[in-house]
Amino acid sequence: MTSYAFTSRHVSLALLATTLAVAACQGAPTAPESMTVTGRPAATSSPKPSCVDRVLAGMNDTQRVGQLFMGAAKLTSPPKADLDAMRGYAVGSVFLAGRSTAGVKKTRTLVDGLQKSLGVTVAGQRVGLLVSTDQEGGQVQVLKGPGFSTIPSGKTQGTWSTATLRKRAEGWAKELKSAGVNVNLAPVADVVPASIGTANAPIGRYGRQFGSTSTVVSPHVTAYVQGSKTAGVLTTPKHFPGLGSVKGNTDTTASVTDTTLTRTGANIAPFRAGISAGAGLVMISLATYKRIDPDHKAVYSSLIVDQTLRHDLGFKGVIISDDLGKAASAQNMAVGKRALAFLRAGGDLVLTVDPKGIPAMAEGIRSGMRNDPKVRTLVQNSARRVLTAKQAAGALRCTG
Repeated sequence: MTSYAFTSRHVSLALLATTLAVAACQGAPTAPESMTVTGRPAATSSPKPSCVDRVLAGMNDTQRVGQLFMGAAKLTSPPKADLDAMRGYAVGSVFLAGRSTAGVKKTRTLVDGLQKSLGVTVAGQRVGLLVSTDQEGGQVQVLKGPGFSTIPSGKTQGTWSTATLRKRAEGWAKELKSAGVNVNLAPVADVVPASIGTANAPIGRYGRQFGSTSTVVSPHVTAYVQGSKTAGVLTTPKHFPGLGSVKGNTDTTASVTDTTLTRTGANIAPFRAGISAGAGLVMISLATYKRIDPDHKAVYSSLIVDQTLRHDLGFKGVIISDDLGKAASAQNMAVGKRALAFLRAGGDLVLTVDPKGIPAMAEGIRSGMRNDPKVRTLVQNSARRVLTAKQAAGALRCTG
C-alpha cells in the first residue's frame, strides 16, 4: 500500500511536468502562481482590520454621525440641555467654551466628567472625545489659572525665533494635555497685511497673527505645530484659506467677503507649512472668496474644501468648520441644512457653539444618508478620519 502510493504520486508528477512543458512550448498558459498543483487556490491571509476600521464597523448610524460633531461645553457649568443634546446624538467631540481661571486640575476634573458622560464603548473599545479649546494667546486664551502659562499674543510670538516658539508651544501643549485637552484650535495661519493691520476685525484687531507676510507666518506655523505635536496635542491651523484681508468678523457680521485671496496665492503657504509639519486638523472660514468661489461661503465650497485643501494641498486629516451654530455668517442657511452642506463640500467635523442645534443638523445628515448613497459614503469617510485623529490624540486606544 505504501509502495503503491509512492509510485503513483511520482508518475502523476511526471505526467504533470510533461504536460506543462508541452504547453509552454505551444504558448499555452500555465497554472497561475496562486494555484497549487492540485488546482486549488493557494491559501492567503487577509489583513487584520485596523483598530479604527473595527470600531467604525461596530458603530450604528447615530454613532457614526455623532463623530462628525464638536459641541460647546461651557467651562463654568455646562447646561444640562446642552449635554443631553450631545449625549442623545452621540456627539464625539467637545469644545471648551468661555473663559476660565480655574487652572489645570479643576479643568481636568471637568474634562474627565465629560469623557465619562459623553464617551461611548463600541466593539469592546472605549471611544473617547476630542476635547478642544482656543489657547492661542493674548486676548484669545480660554484656559488660565494655576498650571497654565500666560501666553503672549500671536503677534508677539511672531517676533520670536522659530526654535523659541517651538519650545514654548511644546510647553503650552503639555499644560493642555495635563488638563485633558487633546486639540488646540490654533495656530492662526492668517496673514494680515501691514496695510490693513487692526482694521482687520477678526485677526489684526486682536494681534492674533504671527506677521504680515507669509514669509514670516509660515515658519512660525510650522514651529507651533511641531512643538504641540511633540507634546501629543493636535493643532488646527485656521482660518482656511485666510481671514487676514477681510474687514468684517464672521462671528458678528452676516456677510464677510474677501476680494484678494486666490487658490494658489501666498495666503496658502502657511497652511501648507502647517500640514507638512503634521497638523491634525484644519479649520475652514465662513467668509466668501470672490476670486476662488464667489457663489459659496468657504465652508460650503467644494472648490475650497475638497479641491484646494484636500486635493491641491494633499491634506489627509480632519477638516473642521468654523462655528456653524451662533456665528452671524452661518445664519443665512437653515440650521438643519448647514452640517450636510459642509459635509458635501468635503468637510468632516462640524463645530457649533450652540449644542441645541445639533439635533437638527444631525437629522439633516441622516436624511441625506437615507436619500443619497453618496452621503452615507461621506459620513463613513469623515467618521474614519475623526477616529484616526482620536487614535493619534490618545482618545482611542484599541486593545487586542
